[in-house]
Amino acid sequence: MSLPPLVEPASELTVDEVRRYSRHLIIPDVGMDGQKRLKNAKVLCVGAGGLGSPALMYMAAAGVGTLGIVEFDEVDESNLQRQIIHSQADIGRSKAESAKDTVLGINPLVDVRLHLERLDSTNVMEMFAEYDLIVDGTDNFATRYLVNDACVLLNKPYVWGSIYRFDGQASVFWSEHGPCYRCLYPEPPPPGMVPSCAEGGVLGVLCASIGSIQVNEAIKLLAGFGEPLVGRLMIYDALEMSYRQVKVRKDPDCAVCGENPTVTELIDYEAFCGVVSDEAQEAAAGATITPKQLKQWMDEGESIEVIDVREPNEYEIVSIPGAKLIPKDEFLMGSALGGLPQDKRIVLHCKTGVRSAEVLAVLKNAGFADAVHVGGGVIGWVHQIEPDRPIY
Repeated sequence: MSLPPLVEPASELTVDEVRRYSRHLIIPDVGMDGQKRLKNAKVLCVGAGGLGSPALMYMAAAGVGTLGIVEFDEVDESNLQRQIIHSQADIGRSKAESAKDTVLGINPLVDVRLHLERLDSTNVMEMFAEYDLIVDGTDNFATRYLVNDACVLLNKPYVWGSIYRFDGQASVFWSEHGPCYRCLYPEPPPPGMVPSCAEGGVLGVLCASIGSIQVNEAIKLLAGFGEPLVGRLMIYDALEMSYRQVKVRKDPDCAVCGENPTVTELIDYEAFCGVVSDEAQEAAAGATITPKQLKQWMDEGESIEVIDVREPNEYEIVSIPGAKLIPKDEFLMGSALGGLPQDKRIVLHCKTGVRSAEVLAVLKNAGFADAVHVGGGVIGWVHQIEPDRPIY
């Protein structure tokens, strides 16, 4: 569906702006009017990571007048494979500050506003109110539902994207004209069922594919041309190089944008999405050890069986010495239980402790009452025991 322009045009373009944006100006659908609207637009990008990198860079190049960046994290070496807004020299710097420097290097005419904080229920409404459009580059369900609910309550459109391994999705959610994110995904998946990019990986260039689509949709909304992805979900498969679309209809029973909404104010999104299931939290209570404690048990020759519940490709990158690899899914399906030793204490670990806590709940239910898991996982082991080994 075609929608009217989201913002009013600026009064004029300077001579420098005309030169800079000339290839836009000669497109009839954009022209002077569309470029003036981009100049007058205020867009907030949630995150300066994989999706935020191409989104911020192309919005800056396109002439979006004001770009907000909400980001609390620092640049890590593992980011550089996909987060192209940062460079080797930025490792250890604030992602927001690094992104600002790159944006201004592309287009010094852009007004960049930084929000150096974690987005949550206490600041999202005030922050979003300053902007015309939100570009969602988040990578976790709690923040996605937070962004969605805030945008519905403020009647703000937002452009959403998601990436995992070789697959990407994108859509435009705007409850005034179509569905919201909850219409598509009413409930978050059970904790631990959907791996994050940090656990499952992502092809770096996929970020550019989806991030550029997000910018394309943002420009169309701001300037008022074309048909935005409102009510449509675009699905991209990089392995097959295929795109397909799925219609998404507004749900009259949606909890936040439906006819009788039950969510009329912001909620506790961490609790709603449950990073770790209740069963895993209960199992881990009193059964969590530190990497240093595991090292002590190893040195003292304790009768233990250390089991790594990650995937084989993760195990190849770095592993705890002596750990046996049995991926989490084998425990969930029950196939791993019969091969566990009965005369040794089971010690589980994963990357950070989330997956191992879920497996620990399975073992406790199967009668392995003295089983434990390593809080902080192999990342904690590397930091505390073998700091010279690689992490991912």
